[in-house]
Amino acid sequence: MRVDHDPRRGLFETEAEGVRAHLEYRREGGRLAILHTVVPEAASGRGIAGALTEAALDYARAEGLKVEPRCAYAQAWFRRHPEAADLLA
Repeated sequence: MRVDHDPRRGLFETEAEGVRAHLEYRREGGRLAILHTVVPEAASGRGIAGALTEAALDYARAEGLKVEPRCAYAQAWFRRHPEAADLLA
Protein backbone atom coordinates (compact mmCIF):
# COMPACT_ATOMS: atom_id res chain seq x y z
CA MET A 1 0.00 0.00 0.00
CA ARG A 2 1.39 3.37 -0.96
CA VAL A 3 1.31 6.07 1.71
CA ASP A 4 1.82 9.68 0.64
CA HIS A 5 3.25 12.31 2.96
CA ASP A 6 2.20 15.94 2.83
CA PRO A 7 4.36 17.73 5.42
CA ARG A 8 2.81 21.10 4.60
CA ARG A 9 -0.59 19.83 5.78
CA GLY A 10 0.80 17.41 8.39
CA LEU A 11 -0.77 14.33 6.80
CA PHE A 12 0.07 10.82 5.78
CA GLU A 13 -2.57 9.66 3.30
CA THR A 14 -3.50 6.57 1.35
CA GLU A 15 -6.29 5.29 -0.81
CA ALA A 16 -7.50 1.70 -0.66
CA GLU A 17 -10.35 0.40 -2.77
CA GLY A 18 -11.50 3.93 -3.54
CA VAL A 19 -11.54 5.03 0.11
CA ARG A 20 -9.22 7.76 1.43
CA ALA A 21 -7.65 7.41 4.87
CA HIS A 22 -5.21 9.65 6.70
CA LEU A 23 -3.12 10.22 9.79
CA GLU A 24 -2.86 13.81 10.97
CA TYR A 25 0.19 14.98 12.92
CA ARG A 26 1.90 18.11 14.13
CA ARG A 27 5.61 18.72 14.67
CA GLU A 28 6.25 20.33 18.03
CA GLY A 29 9.93 20.96 18.52
CA GLY A 30 11.62 17.57 18.65
CA ARG A 31 8.31 15.72 18.78
CA LEU A 32 5.85 14.33 16.31
CA ALA A 33 2.38 14.47 17.86
CA ILE A 34 -0.03 12.01 16.22
CA LEU A 35 -3.39 13.75 16.47
CA HIS A 36 -5.89 11.65 14.50
CA THR A 37 -5.94 8.44 12.51
CA VAL A 38 -8.98 8.30 10.23
CA VAL A 39 -9.99 5.21 8.28
CA PRO A 40 -13.58 5.09 6.99
CA GLU A 41 -15.65 2.21 8.35
CA ALA A 42 -15.91 0.68 4.87
CA ALA A 43 -12.12 0.11 4.89
CA SER A 44 -11.56 -0.84 8.52
CA GLY A 45 -9.79 -4.06 9.46
CA ARG A 46 -7.44 -4.04 6.47
CA GLY A 47 -4.28 -2.74 8.15
CA ILE A 48 -4.62 0.75 6.73
CA ALA A 49 -4.30 2.59 10.05
CA GLY A 50 -1.25 0.46 10.86
CA ALA A 51 0.39 1.33 7.54
CA LEU A 52 -0.25 5.04 8.13
CA THR A 53 1.19 4.80 11.65
CA GLU A 54 4.28 2.95 10.45
CA ALA A 55 4.87 5.59 7.77
CA ALA A 56 4.66 8.30 10.45
CA LEU A 57 7.12 6.40 12.66
CA ASP A 58 9.55 5.93 9.76
CA TYR A 59 9.40 9.68 9.22
CA ALA A 60 9.95 10.35 12.94
CA ARG A 61 13.01 8.08 12.98
CA ALA A 62 14.46 9.69 9.86
CA GLU A 63 13.97 13.16 11.36
CA GLY A 64 15.24 12.22 14.83
CA LEU A 65 11.87 12.97 16.44
CA LYS A 66 10.17 11.39 19.44
CA VAL A 67 6.52 10.45 19.05
CA GLU A 68 3.62 11.53 21.23
CA PRO A 69 0.58 9.39 20.36
CA ARG A 70 -2.46 11.53 21.19
CA CYS A 71 -5.12 9.60 19.31
CA ALA A 72 -6.58 6.38 20.65
CA TYR A 73 -5.44 4.32 17.67
CA ALA A 74 -1.79 5.41 17.93
CA GLN A 75 -1.81 4.76 21.69
CA ALA A 76 -3.16 1.25 21.10
CA TRP A 77 -0.62 0.67 18.32
CA PHE A 78 2.24 1.42 20.69
CA ARG A 79 0.79 -0.96 23.31
CA ARG A 80 0.76 -3.73 20.68
CA HIS A 81 4.28 -2.90 19.43
CA PRO A 82 6.63 -2.55 22.42
CA GLU A 83 9.59 -2.81 20.05
CA ALA A 84 8.86 0.79 19.01
CA ALA A 85 8.89 2.13 22.58
CA ASP A 86 12.22 3.89 21.94
CA LEU A 87 10.30 6.42 19.83
CA LEU A 88 7.92 7.44 22.60
CA ALA A 89 8.30 10.96 23.96
